[in-house]
Amino acid sequence: MTEYGIHASHEQIPPAELLAAVIAAERAGFDAAMCSDHFSPWSARQGQSGFAWAWLGAALQATNLSFGVVNAPGQRYHPAIIAQAIGTLGAMYPGRFWAALGSGEYSNEHITGDVWPRKDVRNARLRECVDVIRELLAGEEVSRDGLVRVDRARLWTRPETPPSLIGAAVSPATAAWCAEWADGLVTVNAPEATLREMIAAYRGAGGRGPIALQVHLSWAPTEREAEEIAYDQWRSNVFAPPVCWDLETVEHFDVVAEEVTLDKVRSVVNVSADLERHIEWLRGYAALGFDRIYLHHVGQDLMPFVETFGAKVLPALR
Repeated sequence: MTEYGIHASHEQIPPAELLAAVIAAERAGFDAAMCSDHFSPWSARQGQSGFAWAWLGAALQATNLSFGVVNAPGQRYHPAIIAQAIGTLGAMYPGRFWAALGSGEYSNEHITGDVWPRKDVRNARLRECVDVIRELLAGEEVSRDGLVRVDRARLWTRPETPPSLIGAAVSPATAAWCAEWADGLVTVNAPEATLREMIAAYRGAGGRGPIALQVHLSWAPTEREAEEIAYDQWRSNVFAPPVCWDLETVEHFDVVAEEVTLDKVRSVVNVSADLERHIEWLRGYAALGFDRIYLHHVGQDLMPFVETFGAKVLPALR
């Protein structure tokens, strides 16, 4: 049976409010949670970017939910530090934590002052990071002289069973590549044909483990309110790669989003005041074969969404 979780967006909501939201989500019947890991939001209107790893310790302690995080090791984060973070959370909360690893976005990574590599180099760097993290979680001493450099690193605090390392992908080609190394796959909502192709590419290349979907949605008591929320908060997030990978700052995102239409936002966000419509969308995703579906209400006030979907949408899906 498909599990339904909540997505916690650090770019949009202060960490204390996000913590209250996931506590409420567990009480409302959500099965799990996941969160982003950004240094910068995509828009000044979003206006936040709390440190995900500090928040995760609090969220795991405050709830009994499983949690995942989408992380980009290799530039802003050294893979040995990410391995240490994964190992510590895995040791403290066995079986409740996973990390999805991706190649990153320049808006977060430029803060180091280092060159932003080409996409093929970023993928190669990520692959090296995955090996470093896995070897450290296995208790090995690791040294590397490649796209990432590691000198005699060893993790002294490790869980008995290493947390899953999930592949983050937004294209069938990347999904197939993730099958080489990942314990599962996570992607975001897209047209049905694209999602089918993603799943087929991952499984066809030998991909194992659960497949998860993050669904961007906007709900409010009226259609106009749902549209206003989506347009205000998510019109800077409608750009496909490579644009979203390579823009540098919040100001750049806001400039390129000036002419974005509501119809364009609707192409990437499920916008409706009709709960039956949201149920229909979510049933459709589950029918494609997703094991976990994480609901991301793109508004900044999560409580009405949590309460309403917990009372009316989740029971219908189950």
